[in-house]
Amino acid sequence: MKVQRYTHETGRNEMRTLFIYLVFPGFAFTALAGMMASWLERKITARLQWRVGPPWYQSFADMAKLCAKVALVPAAASRIAFLCAPAIGLAGVIVASGLLGGVDLGLSRGCPGDLALAVCLLLTPPLSLIIGGAASRHQLALLGVRREMRLTLARECPFILASAVPVLKAGMTLRVAGLLAHQQAHGSFLWSPSGALAFAVSVVCMQAKLGYVPFDASEADTEINSGPLIEYSGPLLALFRLTRMMVLIALPVYLLTLFVGGAVFRGWGIGAAVLEYGVLLLLITLIKNTNPRLRIDQAQRFFLGPVTAVAAAAVLLALAGR
Repeated sequence: MKVQRYTHETGRNEMRTLFIYLVFPGFAFTALAGMMASWLERKITARLQWRVGPPWYQSFADMAKLCAKVALVPAAASRIAFLCAPAIGLAGVIVASGLLGGVDLGLSRGCPGDLALAVCLLLTPPLSLIIGGAASRHQLALLGVRREMRLTLARECPFILASAVPVLKAGMTLRVAGLLAHQQAHGSFLWSPSGALAFAVSVVCMQAKLGYVPFDASEADTEINSGPLIEYSGPLLALFRLTRMMVLIALPVYLLTLFVGGAVFRGWGIGAAVLEYGVLLLLITLIKNTNPRLRIDQAQRFFLGPVTAVAAAAVLLALAGR
């Protein structure tokens, strides 16, 4: 009887885990929310430029159109890497969304070191872009890959330093649940000097991780014609675009979890969570539409210079506060 009871509970836990990662708040929910967020970002951009903008279903129509086309593989490409690259980034953001959302909503307890795991998972989308572009062996794609690699190395340093500030303030815990519990007991990290600086650094890094202006040099259409994605088409291109839409949900959720205490989907907490995300999305869109594109050397100096300096100052303040 004990073996049967254990098997039944194990099966129920496995089904619960699959639901969290594949349905809510994982793949299905994040994909739908990401497509709607992408439409909203495009709509705000259009209104800022005195245009009407696309209808609400435009992102869904774009995905359906791409999926109906044939995926072409260049003859000179490394076939396996070219085909697998889009799935790598998508898988990473799915797991990150399920991990962060599950802990935020109290659906799971996470695991030891899950914050470090989330940082690594959120690094998979740009890595998949690098792998796919390199696998295509197209000259413009390789130029985009070199730019993306330089930008990734530059922005990850301040991003990790900024993510270390909540860890220091919460007593050196690397568990997302521990960070949430500390903020529930002592208030959000955002309202402290070190937390505010780290949050500002994270927002700038988030803009670069999304590949938005002014940090879109690796896919600059007017310069290198989509860069690493130049040889992608059909469903493979759709996977890359879906990954970016999902990252548009996962990265703000990561920031809200670290600095604002996550989301409480009960009562007024639902409206507060939507409002907080909306403010971040509006900020992302305004930065995108009010800044010129930086050259890759300018972006690299910007992240390794003032952005890293501000992140280091936030870390020092957090250490002094302890």
